[in-house]
Amino acid sequence: MNHNIQQLREKIYALETEIETALHEQSDQLIYRLKGRRVLFEEGIKEQHRQLKTRWYRWFADTELRHLLSAPFVYGMIVPMVLLDVFLLVFQQVCFRLYRIPRAVRADYVVLDRHRLAYLNLFEKINCAYCGYGNGLFAYAGEIASRTEQYWCPIKHARRAKDTRPRYANFVDYGDAESYRESALTFRKTIGDEKNSVDQKPDLNPEEL
Repeated sequence: MNHNIQQLREKIYALETEIETALHEQSDQLIYRLKGRRVLFEEGIKEQHRQLKTRWYRWFADTELRHLLSAPFVYGMIVPMVLLDVFLLVFQQVCFRLYRIPRAVRADYVVLDRHRLAYLNLFEKINCAYCGYGNGLFAYAGEIASRTEQYWCPIKHARRAKDTRPRYANFVDYGDAESYRESALTFRKTIGDEKNSVDQKPDLNPEEL
């Protein structure tokens, strides 16, 4: 990989990490702090939140008809999502063990904490928990797919693909047959050496190993 591109990627990752850290620190200073996986609010904040809560019957009465009509389709997705969740578990336990790939940690992606917010009513809590589950599950599935892709087919696409996983940037260029043959085994080795964590800064360029 071009050295300048690698440096740019490292700078982007550093800036993203810095922004994420600053946002969390700002939130901590304003209203809450994290203790492990627990969220602790400053004294008096929860009571303020309760006063701002819209009662469920008022919220339901104000809901637009189009939102009510879409509800069965939105919540109907729970069936394929749960099935996906189960199949991902089986896939990792079988295939990743055989490939010696570290398994993605589900709890790092599926985060359910919004339902604890006192200013949300019952329906809002259900909606937020559902969104947290769905988006977290798809991120979890994306990471599993990305690790599998690196193991079996670490080749970039000819056309630009949106929202690719971090490791994709290090894949072999499309059409570069010689580099692919030389690097395929190295890609498999590097993913086997990864730790179980959320999208770490990828360091998978075979040319630098």
